[in-house]
Amino acid sequence: MKNILVTGGAGFIGSAFVRHMVAAYPDYNIICYDKLTYAGNIDNLLSVSDEGNYRFERGDIADRAAVRHILEIYCIDTIVNFAAESHVDRSILDPDAFIHTDVVGVYILLDEGRKRGIKRFCQVSTDEVYGDIEAGHSSEDDRFLPNSPYAASKAGGELMARAYHVTYGMDTIITRGSNTYGPFQYPEKLVPFFTTEALDDKPLPVYGDGKQIRDWLHVEDHARGVDLVLHRGVAGEAYNLAGENQRCNIDITHRILELLGKPRSLIRHVPDREGHDRRYAMTAEKARALGWQRQYDFDQGLEATVDWYVSNEWWWRKIKTGEYLDFYKMQYAQRLASLEA
Repeated sequence: MKNILVTGGAGFIGSAFVRHMVAAYPDYNIICYDKLTYAGNIDNLLSVSDEGNYRFERGDIADRAAVRHILEIYCIDTIVNFAAESHVDRSILDPDAFIHTDVVGVYILLDEGRKRGIKRFCQVSTDEVYGDIEAGHSSEDDRFLPNSPYAASKAGGELMARAYHVTYGMDTIITRGSNTYGPFQYPEKLVPFFTTEALDDKPLPVYGDGKQIRDWLHVEDHARGVDLVLHRGVAGEAYNLAGENQRCNIDITHRILELLGKPRSLIRHVPDREGHDRRYAMTAEKARALGWQRQYDFDQGLEATVDWYVSNEWWWRKIKTGEYLDFYKMQYAQRLASLEA
């Protein structure tokens, strides 16, 4: 590996991976390629913007000509694809965008990469492809049972990567991460959403009873896991990157309020979203066998993350305007209003 294209590298997990790789591998050239949609933020990469082994290019992975151009001018030999529409709520409102990026975009990256003889292609996926896990833990060989347009689109991208390995002999690998938290996460996801809303003493719309169970993984542990799989993973294989730390959403909400010194009276239990999975849980033996070890304890990681949002209002306040407010109104305003009726 020498010239690595990180697609979706200005997003939450992608930017953590870019920051990690730029620092860890000074001999690699890290080219960040991002469309800069609502969740892509160039501010996420300020700490590496002056590094000699980092470049940024704006573009869409579903634009074949643009992808071909980037692969050629930078002599790309490795692709790590984080680019995705990634919020379940948004996939319910507009599934078309998810199919365009998460399936068609992956296909174009694979196809152009194959034509250029890319040495390795890493598709970054999610535990949501396994669907609702009533009991036990998902392992890499379990079947897919996606229950949202987002999860289905990520499953489609994975299957395309597998097909290019089996049919064309392309060196593809897949990572499936669990619910990820940490700094620089767009404030539509649970931890930054409730933290920033609570700071302004606004109501926190908790879906249903809030007892949905998620497996929580710090973003830096996630980035290190992708790095390890990229370097040591077996072609054609998938690797779960699991936090192995299951918590109910309502318990996370209570802890955020406690850390901020805010009352639980801010919580509003609103009508649940459509197709809401109750529980995710994965094993991570395969990744551990490669040498992956998580470094973040969840309680300490959550506290540090909440502190980061408290200390970095400059980052999130300018985000929570315009498009963000439009989405908030579509997704939560009616639910909250129904409680007052």
